[in-house]
Amino acid sequence: MAAPLRFRLALVFSVFALLSLLARSSSQDLQIANAERRIDLTSHIIKVFLTLKVENTGASPASEILLAFPPTQVDHLAVVKAAATVGKRKKKTYQPLDVNPSEQPDSPNGTKYFSVSLLKSLGKGESVTLEVFYILTHSLEPFPVEISQSESQLVYYRDSAIILSPYAIKQQTTFIKTPSTNVESYTIVDPTNRAGKELKYGPYDEQPPYSYSPIVIHFENNNPFAVVEELVREVEISHWGSIQITEHYKLVHAGARHKGIFSRVEYQSRPSISGVSSFKHILARLPPRVHSVYYRDEIGNISSSHLRTNSWKSELEIEPRYPLFGGWKATFVIGYGVPLEDFLFESSDGRRYLNFTFGCPLVETIVDKLTVKVVLPEGSKEPSAVVPFPVEQHLETSYSYLDVVGRTVVVLEKKNVVPEHGVPFQVYYNFNPIFMLAEPFMLASVFFFFFMACVAYLHIDLSIRK
Repeated sequence: MAAPLRFRLALVFSVFALLSLLARSSSQDLQIANAERRIDLTSHIIKVFLTLKVENTGASPASEILLAFPPTQVDHLAVVKAAATVGKRKKKTYQPLDVNPSEQPDSPNGTKYFSVSLLKSLGKGESVTLEVFYILTHSLEPFPVEISQSESQLVYYRDSAIILSPYAIKQQTTFIKTPSTNVESYTIVDPTNRAGKELKYGPYDEQPPYSYSPIVIHFENNNPFAVVEELVREVEISHWGSIQITEHYKLVHAGARHKGIFSRVEYQSRPSISGVSSFKHILARLPPRVHSVYYRDEIGNISSSHLRTNSWKSELEIEPRYPLFGGWKATFVIGYGVPLEDFLFESSDGRRYLNFTFGCPLVETIVDKLTVKVVLPEGSKEPSAVVPFPVEQHLETSYSYLDVVGRTVVVLEKKNVVPEHGVPFQVYYNFNPIFMLAEPFMLASVFFFFFMACVAYLHIDLSIRK
């Protein structure tokens, strides 16, 4: 009995060792002939564009390519996309590729990976050009952490001059764009050049896998650091002709904290110098043909808003009761209605579905936690949501006027939301039109019984004696 057991254990260990060896050899068979990275620091939402030309120098075909990120960036990754380029110049097209988190054994220093699945396996001697796009949030560190009303906002950005990759890179270059020419300091990794608002690191030749060269850039960034700590969007569907949207915001300025006193006289008389990193206007892009728009906070309705709408788009410019400096917060509610026929449709199998936009309508805003609640009409059954990225889903029940069994609520939750998440999603459900008569029948019944009670009261003699 002991000998067969030892044989099975040895067989299992040998299989695992073979798989790990194949994984390591496949990563060694790939190399990056040329890499170009462009980092956009003009906003507090950092956008990175990465172009990789990957070659297969091994004998076995490769079906996936790994992207490596340091552990300090993984928690701040909001979006990771990849596409393969086909053709050249004006005839160039992009084919989107699937990108998923990947666990790799023996990752050095806690490196995290994303796997890019190729549409066609990369054979020996073949190459493919990938366009990778990813977004980092909360990656700018204000320094100093507190500034007065008359000071500009300075921030730190930390990264690597050399692209972190599990593959050897023959040549690479990194371009970093800052919002202004005011750069206090930056790390020099020869060759390093600066021209106006752009820093250039490289080109660097023949870099082995997992090469890393940390850099720190200290520069001026007075753009508003608008962060919504929590946003709850409630989309209530009524089959009587309208969809009502209510959005609850908890907004904060996530930049350098304001110190000292606030002088409104100085703020209004010297707008180009005083409070340059603060903001007092927020633009919200709403669906077209909105109606019944309102904007209020805990005190009441706020009239300092401007709505511009046409058949293509609607823009609501809102102004809080006070300008927001670093560390200041504002809580408010935006509500509006949209026509039912613009967003509710019927599928080929008879199911109804809502086609609405996910994400936050505020421009250039990060949402730490977004909750979308789709309130379905009473009597809806078998709800299901289709979202183009991972979200947490569950069902709730809510009660409104004249509800008997309650309304099904589809709840979608996601953290670290950026404007790129503003894409359509669908919520499917079954609905029997007979349920639309429930509330009118209930109202008619109430009025009928009330009328009959009045008639009975007037015609029945309730006196004790004749």
